[in-house]
Amino acid sequence: MDKKNVLITGSSRGIGRACALAFAGAGWHVFINCRKSLEKLRDVENEILASGGTCTPVPGDVSDPDEVRRIFKIVENTCGGLDALVNNAGIAWFGLLTDMSDEDWRTVTDTNLSSVFYCCRAAVPYMVSRKSGRIINISSMWGTAGASCEAAYSASKSGVHGLTRALAKELAPSNIQVNSIACGVIDTEMNARLDEEERRMLAEEVPAGRFGAPEEAARLALMLAGAPSYLTGQIIGLDGGFL
Repeated sequence: MDKKNVLITGSSRGIGRACALAFAGAGWHVFINCRKSLEKLRDVENEILASGGTCTPVPGDVSDPDEVRRIFKIVENTCGGLDALVNNAGIAWFGLLTDMSDEDWRTVTDTNLSSVFYCCRAAVPYMVSRKSGRIINISSMWGTAGASCEAAYSASKSGVHGLTRALAKELAPSNIQVNSIACGVIDTEMNARLDEEERRMLAEEVPAGRFGAPEEAARLALMLAGAPSYLTGQIIGLDGGFL
């Protein structure tokens, strides 16, 4: 039986890396992507190949629509199109709104929200032609609740939630499911700015009493790729009971 194909954006580290390994381990052919961390992307590639999986590196900036078109041309030439898309690429910016530059705002919103639009737009025609597909957006609980000193990040993730719900309705007649995972505090490099005391205090705010693991988000993403087709348009919290 032919392998299913998935593109995971921002898959050189963190949740994206964990998703790439999980999908490859489940027998998917994985298109792995990053913008700058090419050495780490090669490490992911080597780990997938060493475990018997298959993958195709497609480095590029998914906040750039021309780069997305180039990446999807590679996908098209390789396998025709995607069975699933995991929109994971994202960045954070911490600080007061009044200290944020125009360029900072554009960079956050382009990376976290516009990239989701560009990749969905490129992936959907093939999925519609097959009347099958899964789109899984890796988002944040701050897209629901908002976070102080993370206004742009919160706004971008709220936009992902709105896009998820709207696109799910648009694509449901074509049997394409669109869902988001609203992650809580996950132990990734995005939280590397925290010192040990800050980590301890933040973990104490989580009812589960700990940070989440990237592998937990990856397992949920893989579950959504095989979930009942009636599950669509959902923002699924993975936050240890925080919200």
